[in-house]
This record gives sequence, structure tokens and C-alpha cells, in this order.
Amino acid sequence: MQSKNEKKVLEDLVNTAAEAQRLYASFPQEKVDNIFRLAAAAAAAARIPLARMAFKETGMGVMEDKVIKNQFSSEYIYNTYKDTRTCGVVESDDSGYRKIALAIGVIAGVTPTTNPTSTAIFKALISLKTRNAIVFCPHPRAKMCTAEAARIVAEAAEKGGAPSGLISCVPCPTAALSGALMKHPKIDLILATGGPGMVRAAYSSGKPALGVGAGNTPVLIDETADVKMAVSSILISKTFDNGMICASEQSVVIVESVYEETMKEFEERGAVVVKGTAKEKLAELVIIDDHLNAAVVGQSACRIAEMAGIQNCPPTAKVLLAEVDRVGTDEPLSFEKLSPVLAIYKAPDFSKGLQTAQSLVAFGGSGHTAVFYTDPLQAERVDKFRAAVPTARVLINMPASQGAIGDVFNFRLPPSLTLGCGSWGGNSVSENIGVQHLLKYRVVVEKVALPSSSSASSGSAKETKAAEPPSNVREERGEGIASSNSNRLMDLCGGWMTKSSAGIRDGSSKQPHVRKWISLVDSPTAN
Repeated sequence: MQSKNEKKVLEDLVNTAAEAQRLYASFPQEKVDNIFRLAAAAAAAARIPLARMAFKETGMGVMEDKVIKNQFSSEYIYNTYKDTRTCGVVESDDSGYRKIALAIGVIAGVTPTTNPTSTAIFKALISLKTRNAIVFCPHPRAKMCTAEAARIVAEAAEKGGAPSGLISCVPCPTAALSGALMKHPKIDLILATGGPGMVRAAYSSGKPALGVGAGNTPVLIDETADVKMAVSSILISKTFDNGMICASEQSVVIVESVYEETMKEFEERGAVVVKGTAKEKLAELVIIDDHLNAAVVGQSACRIAEMAGIQNCPPTAKVLLAEVDRVGTDEPLSFEKLSPVLAIYKAPDFSKGLQTAQSLVAFGGSGHTAVFYTDPLQAERVDKFRAAVPTARVLINMPASQGAIGDVFNFRLPPSLTLGCGSWGGNSVSENIGVQHLLKYRVVVEKVALPSSSSASSGSAKETKAAEPPSNVREERGEGIASSNSNRLMDLCGGWMTKSSAGIRDGSSKQPHVRKWISLVDSPTAN
């Protein structure tokens, strides 16, 4: 329940943001781009102290990897969108068509404890680029580092001429305050990254929302894959910030003919296979009452083994592997784990492995990400895989964490720290969220003037002949239909009235709106 002071703080933040955004909405593209550049540079310069602060406050992940995430959310985002037009007319042509980009308004930015500073930087920058204001409500376990990231971006933006209060942060976040922010009448859009409960709250707030679904990324390794490359890629991804990126691998399905080779490669590279009672202890620790235990999120493999009471785990352990054979609530390790823990499945062949991958996605990661390691020449299998898994991102032969966030292993996938899961995952979008999702568009279309009869008859004979449709088109339409004006209308419409619309010509058309168009063009003063 909110106190009077909390309500006042929230009101002041939102009202200030609304007024600042009203002013900022009139800024031209050049000034917005300069503010965007200064803010991104400030965030990049603070990447190390912000990473250190996030690691200390949350006790999660790897400090050095958080530096990389902060760099990604500032430098990569800036370089991707620095030349994107987000103000005024962004598209036009000679036909009288114009597309005008407009800011949405005030955004409620809900951020997680797993990627607090990098997500705050990302959301603040794309808000600045689109002339929006954003009020952050951070996770309570990451409130200080999130607020500091927001402050650094806001301060740089204001030095560049942005109105004060355009970027702000709730100082003492609670679940109640987060709900109140999302439902505030002056909030125009919710940009939510967090647990399933938070995302559901965003979508049920009555406001437009961009939220992301849970990830339960499966990996399928078939018998044609480069095993060394596959294992290396999985470990690079799963150990990055101790597996907290939502796209990180959660389960690996291995075709039987390369199973032993793959498991041996995992162990040689520092993975530890947990069996018997140790596996049971691990499952009981990681998932409690069908929910991920927050205490294991972002912890190292050794720390998790220690928490589970597993003896003799080497200090060099990178990832804990557990061999399982079921998917669902009766197998806790088939859930999303957000830690260096992987469930391992053996499949007799590609088809059965694909079925297991499908089941894992359906169980807990619909719409998010799936990965397939295979020979690059196996185009048919790639097509089968991408058609079978209901995910927005299908990655082929690349680490899931770094591959899904974009702009690393394939530059066509835009960089983002908010990954949409589409209707599969109960989300409104299935793309990597970017500046285009924080804009609304106004389309202005002007009526195309039809040439008058006098202008059509004037000019040289050569010009008149060139304006006529080809003879075969004239034959299809018939000679002398309605009038010369209706002939010109059909020419302008690209010949959509051909043999199939002969009824228009003799007045028997069952489409009265089409008949009305013809009559209006033929007799513009009739109505």
C-alpha cells in the first residue's frame, strides 16, 4: 500500500516528466541526435563503475561481463540508431504520401535485477532518440545502480539541451509503486522487463505495453554439427554473466550418435556432470514449488553446488550439467534456470530431438529463442527446425545470449535488451525492441489529381499515344466503357478492373462502392 509521501513522489516525477516531454516533443532531429550522442557517450564512459555498482548491490553475475553489457547498451545502440530519423517526416514520395514520426509521450520503464544498469541505459537511450520521457521503477534489489544509470544518462542529456526531468527514477521502488506507475493516467506506454508476474501486471494495467516473455531456450545438436564449436559456443553463452541473459541456453538436446563425444567435450572444457543424489539436490535447490529460486540466479557453478550440498565440485567448474529425460513440472531442471546449470537430453535421432526442443519451448519459453547446431549445408533441417519451434528468434550455430540480443553474430538482427516473444509468449511484438516501437506514426495522403479531358486531348499526337494503355489491355476492358475518365481511373489503378470486373462496365456489378467510384469520376457534379 502506498504512503502519502510515496504518492506525492510518484506524482511529482510523472508530472515533471510529462511537462518535459511536452517541450522535448518539439525538438528537431539534429538536436535530438546530439542529445542521443552525448547521453550514449556518458553511459559508455561510466560502464565500469556502473558494472561494479550493479555487481555489489545485487550480488549476481560477473562484474566484467556487466561492463560488456553496459558497453553494448550504449555504444551498440547508438551506432545502430544514430542515423535513424525519428522526428517529423520520415518517409515521403511524389504521390502525396508522407509518414510522420511522433513521440508516444511518457513511458513507464520497469527494469529487472538481472540486467539493471544495461537495461536502464538501453531504455533511456531509445526514449531520448524518440523524444519520449521515461520514469523508471527498478527492481528493489537493484534500485541504487539503476537510479545511477538513469542519472548519468539524464545529466548528459540535459547538458545537451534536453528538458530537466525527462529521465527519472522512483527512489524507493515497491510492487505497489510499480503498479501505481503503470496505471498512472499520464503514462502513455509501459516498457517492462522482468519476471512473468511483472510482465502480466504491465499487460493488465489497461495501458499499451511492451513486455517480454520468459525464455527457456533449448539447444539441439545433431549428428552433423561441429561438436567442438557447439560446446564452445554454449559455454561462452552460458557462463556470460553467470547465465542471466533471458535468451541463454537452459537445456541441450544431443542426438545419440554424437552424445558421448559432446559430453566428453563439455567435461574437457570445464563442465561438471551432476548425477544421482547430487542431481536431486540440485533440482530441489534450483526450482522450488515450480518457481525459480531467486537465490541461485546469477551465481557461479561452484556457489550453486555449495548451496545444494554437492561435494567435491572443482573450483574451476564452469557449468553444472544434469542428464534428464522428461519435460514438465515433474522434471524441475526442464524449467528456465538463469544460472550456469544445464539440463541434458539424449535423443535417438534428429526428429526426436526436434520434438524435445518443441516441448521445452512450449513448457516455458514460447516465443523466445531456440538454437540449432548443424552442418551449414543442412538447409532442409534448418527449415524443419525453424518451422517447428514457436519462437521469434531461431539461431543457427551461434551462442544464444550474444546471438539473440543482436548485432554480434549477425548484424541484421538489431541490438536490444528487451526481446519480444510475440503472441506465442503473450507479448504484443515478436521483435527485438528498438526505437521504432517507441514511436507513433501519422500518415498524410493527398488525393491524386486525375488528368482533365482537356489536358488529355492537348499536346502532341506522340504524347497522347504514349498515354494510352497497351492494346491488349484495351481489348480486355472493351472499347468505349463508361467514359474517358473511367478509363483513366482504371489505368491509375494498375489494371485491377479487367475481365473479372466486366460487370462494372455493363452496370451489373455486385460491388456498389465500385459503381459509385465510376459514377463519381464520370460525373463529378452528380453528388
